Amino acid sequence: MKRPLLLLGLAAALASCAPALVGPPTGRIVNTSNGQEGTVSFVAGSLQPRSGAGRLENNVTIQIGEQTYVGRTVIIDTASPVPSPFDLGLQFNFGNTWNGTGDRDPYYGVGGTARTPAPRLVSRTGNLIARTDGNASRTLTCTLTVDAQEHGYGECTDSGGVRYALQF
Repeated sequence: MKRPLLLLGLAAALASCAPALVGPPTGRIVNTSNGQEGTVSFVAGSLQPRSGAGRLENNVTIQIGEQTYVGRTVIIDTASPVPSPFDLGLQFNFGNTWNGTGDRDPYYGVGGTARTPAPRLVSRTGNLIARTDGNASRTLTCTLTVDAQEHGYGECTDSGGVRYALQF
């Protein structure tokens, strides 16, 4: 009887780790003028804010048709908690009750509540700059908006002025 419970507990422990084993963020990019779609692949952790000037290696690959762009993202940590409104409640009670002798006793009551809801996090902003290899290299620049779970969207423009929409 102990063995099945032990195996069930082990399976539950492994299942709780499953979200941590998810691969790097991927997404899609779409040419806004002709609808051509491509893919975007980020290195795990590249959509988190950076401290200092380190870690400037390429961390994103974009495939649009036959073109492969490789570049970097930089996310700025501007995600401060939005101040939540202060929740305040105040109560006043007045009335009369009958006591055991048949007389009326007035009563007064004052009550209050004060609480601060949990702060809501806002998204972070950043950019992405990528280019193709070769003599006639093309450049793609994007502005990004990213949440804490590394999901987001952006707008891109290539060196020819073509605009793209980005989701990941």
